[in-house]
Amino acid sequence: MSKINTVLLDCDNTLVLSEELAFEGCADLINEISATKNVPLEQPFTGDSLINEFVGQNFRGMITSLAQRYGFSLTPDELDSYVRREEDVVIAKLQEKLVSCPGADEVLAKLAAEKKYKLAVVSSSALRRVQASIDKVGQAKYFGADVFSAATSLPTPTSKPDPAIYLHAMKTLGKTADECVAVEDSKSGTLSGTRAGIKVIGYVGPYKDAEKKEMERILTEAGAVVIMQHWSEFESILAKVQSGSI
Repeated sequence: MSKINTVLLDCDNTLVLSEELAFEGCADLINEISATKNVPLEQPFTGDSLINEFVGQNFRGMITSLAQRYGFSLTPDELDSYVRREEDVVIAKLQEKLVSCPGADEVLAKLAAEKKYKLAVVSSSALRRVQASIDKVGQAKYFGADVFSAATSLPTPTSKPDPAIYLHAMKTLGKTADECVAVEDSKSGTLSGTRAGIKVIGYVGPYKDAEKKEMERILTEAGAVVIMQHWSEFESILAKVQSGSI
């Protein structure tokens, strides 16, 4: 029998439907950076094109990857300035339009009422953005201070698929990987949790129907032990993880 007592949750498109809003917000900024650095783009980035390539990564990781690809550089001050600007743009969009993933609020309320599991958020996104997201939809009360950001909470900022943020969260919470289960919607997030030794539930709920089959394959290959289509399945899936059947 498993001894899982902690549920670690990604935020973007796992708890809240934020990815489209966020990538919409940062596409304009990336296009501005490209113009400033004279990067010859075949066509401007859009929210959709960024999602396809960078879902699960934070803005710092995204712009660092693009700088390597296109051969331009940013000073640490420039990078920090753009990261702050992207946070402001995205947070404004989230505060205007953000909603929870269907069924997530009900699951969180039940888990909190049962008091069997420690609940924490483990995200690549900046802490200010994650906090704004869970505040906006009323989920913050379930996590208190247990909100961890790869962009903000670590001595050196990083992004999933680096497992550093999961390792940091477990150390801070005083938990081992065997005591935890994670929920992730992206390849990078699933790799991050898996590399930290945690069993990961792959969540495909927010993806378009035409994309779900492919995402199931991608998340499974990245290490997800089971795929969840909707939050209504979480209780039965967690029972199977606890029993050791998955």
